[in-house]
Amino acid sequence: MRKKGLAVAVSCAGVLGAAAVGLGVYFSNRIMYMATKKEDIILEREISAKRLIMNEYNSLPKEEVWIHSPNGYKIKTVFIHPHPAKRYVIFCHGVTENKMNSVKYMNLFLSKGFNAVIFDHRRHGESGGKTTSFGFYEKIDLKAVVDALLEREGKNVTFGIHGESMGAATTLLYAGSLEDRANFYIVDCPFSDFSEQLAHMFQKERELVPSSKLAIPLANFFIKLRDGYTIQSVSPKEAVKHIEKPVLFIHSKDDNFIPAHMTETLYELKKGPKKLFIAEKGDHAQSYVENKGKYSQCVDDFLEENDV
Repeated sequence: MRKKGLAVAVSCAGVLGAAAVGLGVYFSNRIMYMATKKEDIILEREISAKRLIMNEYNSLPKEEVWIHSPNGYKIKTVFIHPHPAKRYVIFCHGVTENKMNSVKYMNLFLSKGFNAVIFDHRRHGESGGKTTSFGFYEKIDLKAVVDALLEREGKNVTFGIHGESMGAATTLLYAGSLEDRANFYIVDCPFSDFSEQLAHMFQKERELVPSSKLAIPLANFFIKLRDGYTIQSVSPKEAVKHIEKPVLFIHSKDDNFIPAHMTETLYELKKGPKKLFIAEKGDHAQSYVENKGKYSQCVDDFLEENDV
């Protein structure tokens, strides 16, 4: 009887272990391989919304460049330089998007006398890379783009970094844990902490993910095993404490994907020059689209206040 009971226990343990492995792979896959939008879908969307006018974009003086990532692949980058002044903004798009999603922001800053750098994050658009890490490896790629800009234009170039969603989190992680090298940063709808963001996402998907208390530890273990980092290490709220340069924080009040309180938390933690704009209209990553005039004015005020 004891042998039979032991066999049953071992069998149950094996089933539970297999189930845990299966769930761990599933949850980590949801994060590492989040489905990206097809390039033609993004292009059609931006053209239909008249945020991208192809004749205007094609007429801009530009250079397409492949930048080598320290992570072992190439990053597709476009340097756009209609202005003679050495003033640039680097744009970091959000998860599932690509560099063409940055064109609307690029146009805003071109109108303010800046040149622009747009690029595809790893595993997005034309860039290489096998996984999405929500800023952990992306911040290293951003540094490579910054290095390329400085190599091209010289170290006396004035530049800022604008990030949206994952790109905003990447911007903060770059500035707060690698180098605070830009003259200013604009972060639009960042998450403050990856663990908290995943819990929020999983809570919205209760029919697929019964418990974030189970999902996050399992995902964390398998992400560390499979991709070499932990969920806890993707923490903009820790990084922002170390940023000395000016930061403009932007979020839509009714953002349903990343709650606005995350940006408010980041704003409170940031020391030194900073500004906060909570837009009245718009869902996730729609602050500019739904509040163009106020968004533009806020940017102008921020740049003037910090003498950029």
